[in-house]
Amino acid sequence: MPKPPDRAVRTPVLWLYAVLTGLLAVAVTSGFRALIGVVEWISTGHTGSLVEAARLLPPWQRALIGTVGGALAGLVLSYGNRWAARDPQGGRYSDYLAAARAGAVDLNDRSTWVRSVSALLSVGSGASIGREGPMIQLSAWLASRLARAVALSPEQRRVLLICGIACGIGSVYHAPIAGVVFVLELALGFLSAPMVAPVLMAAATAGIVNHTLIDPAPLYAMPAVPLESSNLGMALAVGLVCGGMGWLMLDWVDRLRGAFKRIDSLTLRLGLGGLLAGSLSAFVPEVWGNGFSTISHLLNGQILWPWVLVILAAKFAATLFNTGSGAVGGMFTPTLFVGATTGFSLAHIAGYWLPPDAVGDPLTLAVIGMSAMLSAVTHAPLMAIVMVLEMTNQFQLTVPVMLACGVAHAISTQFGTQPMYGNPIEARH
Repeated sequence: MPKPPDRAVRTPVLWLYAVLTGLLAVAVTSGFRALIGVVEWISTGHTGSLVEAARLLPPWQRALIGTVGGALAGLVLSYGNRWAARDPQGGRYSDYLAAARAGAVDLNDRSTWVRSVSALLSVGSGASIGREGPMIQLSAWLASRLARAVALSPEQRRVLLICGIACGIGSVYHAPIAGVVFVLELALGFLSAPMVAPVLMAAATAGIVNHTLIDPAPLYAMPAVPLESSNLGMALAVGLVCGGMGWLMLDWVDRLRGAFKRIDSLTLRLGLGGLLAGSLSAFVPEVWGNGFSTISHLLNGQILWPWVLVILAAKFAATLFNTGSGAVGGMFTPTLFVGATTGFSLAHIAGYWLPPDAVGDPLTLAVIGMSAMLSAVTHAPLMAIVMVLEMTNQFQLTVPVMLACGVAHAISTQFGTQPMYGNPIEARH
């Protein structure tokens, strides 16, 4: 189909396209979640929480499913990448952030499909990676297809791609404001005046549909936690620890990627990552999946302290293995997992030496840890602040969360490691 001519449309028409982008984002993220359930049922015979499914399986089967799922995901990437490279009409960009930072909208169709199928196989077989990567990619891809199907100016086409990214984030995490801040901090590094209204309208549309038709509750619904004077001191400590752990996670992911690349076969590479992570899940079933259900249980006081430390160590290692091997997915939710368990653990460890009034509620520090760890790994403190407050609805913790995110960001950036999603400013030069 020939590309429509470059022609600027009136602002209200662009707004309508932005609203449509929001609707498409909700549809594609919901569809991807449903497909994950299908893959989970095929691989485990169960649906719902991957952690609960893992508990119902014998240990050897957890390791086997992780290995086979990783190998199949690698096989799809191996053959799929060659198929995508042969597409003469495919877009130049396989990654939505690379396209957005270059001011382009031509996301490669085949590459998007291949990466999405590979991610489905990894996530559905229990890989310790996030789901947000392929969901946002698909949302951005649909936005790019819409932008190329209608008559718009190049700048307006770019605006629709940005709308797709913001809506993808907002739909996945029930956090529409964070979706806008994501494109501001991580996709572009700025929002020009013509972009503001369409992006806000698209994100709001996705948020309204999610709230009305899917789930009105925050993603991590939990009881309100108190804001105490001790929170500021402990927030500083959480920021320091999460800043160091964020740097460690980024550094080791980079090291492991280099080590895994010595294996030429993507099938063997991702299969080995699945085997290593799956072997950990044989002993700690909470390793399976992105960590959503375990975070929810932790924030509702359903996991006891000593076991949290074991889960933290195992999940940290499993995420490194799966991500380092090249499995397609995200690190958002595993990062939130590490942050929540770190903050929770720090509260209990500090409780051995400090009085309870000086430590505060462990659940408060878990929320603060989520934001601090996300800030350290993404180098995007504003997005981390807004996202965690939206996801947990604990806006009374704004000040300690800001403090922890600022400290974690300062610590993590001192070591010169590349953040999870790269640097939008550097990408434009």
